[in-house]
Amino acid sequence: MFGRRGAGAVFGRLPLDLGPLFDTLADQRPSVNVQLGRPLDLAPERGTAYDTGQVAELVRETAAWLVAAGAGPGSSVAIVKRNHWDYVLLACAAARIGAVPALLSDRVPPDGLAALLRRLRPDVLVTQRDVLGGARAAGVEPTALAGRTVCLDGPTEGALAVDELRGGPVPAVRGRGEDEPLAVIHTSGTTGVPKLVVHSTRTLIRRLSAFEARPWPVLSVRRTDTVASAVSFAHGRALTWTVSAFWRAPRTVALLPDSDPSTAAALLRSHPPTVLEALPSSYVRWQALTGAGAAGSAGSAGVGVAGSAGANPFRNVRLFISTFDAMHPPTVRAFLDASRRRNPIWMQGWGQSETGPLSFRFLTRGALTGPAGRHPTTRDLGRPVPGWVRVKVADPARPGRVVPPGETGMLYARTGALCLGYLGEPERWGRKLDRGWFNTGDLGVRTRDGRVLVLDREVDMVPGMSCVEIEDVLHERLPDVEEAVLLSVADGRPQPVLVTADGGLDPTRWRDAVRDLPPLAEPLVVGWDAVPRTATGKVRRHELRARVLAGSAGIGTGQWT
Repeated sequence: MFGRRGAGAVFGRLPLDLGPLFDTLADQRPSVNVQLGRPLDLAPERGTAYDTGQVAELVRETAAWLVAAGAGPGSSVAIVKRNHWDYVLLACAAARIGAVPALLSDRVPPDGLAALLRRLRPDVLVTQRDVLGGARAAGVEPTALAGRTVCLDGPTEGALAVDELRGGPVPAVRGRGEDEPLAVIHTSGTTGVPKLVVHSTRTLIRRLSAFEARPWPVLSVRRTDTVASAVSFAHGRALTWTVSAFWRAPRTVALLPDSDPSTAAALLRSHPPTVLEALPSSYVRWQALTGAGAAGSAGSAGVGVAGSAGANPFRNVRLFISTFDAMHPPTVRAFLDASRRRNPIWMQGWGQSETGPLSFRFLTRGALTGPAGRHPTTRDLGRPVPGWVRVKVADPARPGRVVPPGETGMLYARTGALCLGYLGEPERWGRKLDRGWFNTGDLGVRTRDGRVLVLDREVDMVPGMSCVEIEDVLHERLPDVEEAVLLSVADGRPQPVLVTADGGLDPTRWRDAVRDLPPLAEPLVVGWDAVPRTATGKVRRHELRARVLAGSAGIGTGQWT
């Protein structure tokens, strides 16, 4: 499907190439102790503990059965399964044989999954019975949209069981040019069917992983670290993080495939992290584990920090990382306070699947000592990486006109890590580019000293206010609200949707919380599971709107999503 154009992979530079990644790590770097929250779906019989050499062996074996399934140089391999780190290992195995892996989350609704598979036309689809069953129940047949389908967890109609393919010879490593497609990932899909983002070795590995693998003060993983990751492993972040983190060779890597508080607590207490990266929604669900008291979530009842099994799992963390979305101040404050380190740091990144990180902000306890009034600290997402990324704020109607500091406009980025484009949607990709500048679809402000303040996605905007800022204020003033979502309404007041543990909220407390805010509609109060989410934990606002505001239109145009 993708064809081939170039020379072999380049070895000997940092960080490493994706296909032979773990072979080279096993040869050149100290072994890493890998601990899993549950066994890999790729190899459930092998348990939850690996070293680097054992991971390399699993990747080689996987590459062999992918070849037996019909994958090879230039073909595409779509992967749709439960969230776990074996997304990355399957991607490595596909890259090893010269194929292009496409990582698709099982959280994409069936109609969206069908649309993505039609764009991909994969030669091989690797999936599980639950994914196929859910799609079929919705009238979608994924096996009809792929050359061959392999099921990881046993035989099912229209698919080969993986055990039927095992045992073949380990294939040789196939190289590719640095600007050829290396992997396909998808955007969050908060506003509809996700876009398929094509990255190359140069953009994904040489630029993003290489930047992170450098020995940066404070930020770099150390040999003595225990590094924990609880992200969507179908996201491109999982690929770049795996390359850079394993090159840095921490003592232990703990990998959490879901955000269930009790499951997370068990692994994190057994292997207390010194560096922790998680989805914003996972941090919210884990907030009760910090002992801060306020925001637990569905499934967190009874999982506290007291008792014999209740050691604070965040006591050793020196660096918290959140890169998928801005966090609400009370959550950041709770985790920084949970660390027993003298000066723990929270790193907040802003970026997109198409670009990788664009700016960083570092927060300390001192920056979050108290509620921040109407302008919470976490809306400030720092400065673009000097010499690496450029950001401008332009008039949405005239992209060539840069607006003055302090004035709201559309955020554009220029970076060497920009992806190759959108698979199957060249016109859409063309609309997002303006002479090398990428339209992020975010509205924001540049301060006079160069900091980036992100206000809203353009599609979600309300003139004269920032929905995400109001959401932050509500979190500050209503600590038992686990999620606050403000939906724009073209013909009325913005509609708040509030998630609480019991689906209720005292009306008096609500009136006090919004006393000085712009006029809002009466809130809809729901439980955690009532809010649809993407694989990265973001709220699917278009779907939520359809559920609670049927027939109501938003204000933004959405033409840059």
